[in-house]
Amino acid sequence: MSPRLHARDLAVAYGPREVLHGVDLDIPDKQLTAIIGPNACGKSTLLRALARLLPASRGEVWVDDRQAGSYTAKEFARVIGMLPQTVSAPDGMSVADLVSRGRYPHQSLLRQWSADDQAAVSQAMAAVDIAALADRPVNELSGGQRQRAWLAMVLAQQTPIVLLDEPTTYLDLAHQIEVLNLTRRLREDGHTVVVVLHELNLAFRYADHLVVMSEGRVVASGTPHEVVDSALIEDVYDVPCLVIPDPVTGTPMVIPKGTS
Repeated sequence: MSPRLHARDLAVAYGPREVLHGVDLDIPDKQLTAIIGPNACGKSTLLRALARLLPASRGEVWVDDRQAGSYTAKEFARVIGMLPQTVSAPDGMSVADLVSRGRYPHQSLLRQWSADDQAAVSQAMAAVDIAALADRPVNELSGGQRQRAWLAMVLAQQTPIVLLDEPTTYLDLAHQIEVLNLTRRLREDGHTVVVVLHELNLAFRYADHLVVMSEGRVVASGTPHEVVDSALIEDVYDVPCLVIPDPVTGTPMVIPKGTS
């Protein structure tokens, strides 16, 4: 059986320039997948294409054995939640109002705001430690607080598949760990989670599955132990390095050799 989310021969172009080149990709169900690679290699483009935020110039994204384009917007938003890299909220919108937007796919003329919706919003804010900020305007928050507010909105959506584009951006180390622990809890609760990350050693610690990208193509995929070695990292990042076992987890750990 195919995984719930997969792509076949997926290409994306910006005008005449193709930036994603015929990607075949299987996202393992109920696992935490980290997409890694250097800047401008296509990580965010791939994630946005999986979320239908960018149209494919060739190939298809499939969700539950249906072409992604066959879903209505609300149907799709009940299956896949996405936190883009760059987001903004209207001036004056409170954190609670922002997070409540995550419940939009579950609303209809016959189903208005309910106790279940309020519980989902409260649980999402508590999960990322922003409940105390519920009444604060989003545009008055620090970068890290804003990032957690947007993450809470995605969590409130309560989708089985969650896509996060660099969710640790703007966060200090403690909150990076907190967010990655949250992604692990989502996976443990049965969600399929896909995260674009720059922090390689954190990706190797937390991911069940890695997708390594370079120049718009997937060059390796599998568990961290299966795919990570110094040859791959040096080839993809052009940085001489050692790969050793992480002394805490035993997962691969990259040590740059430096320029001397």
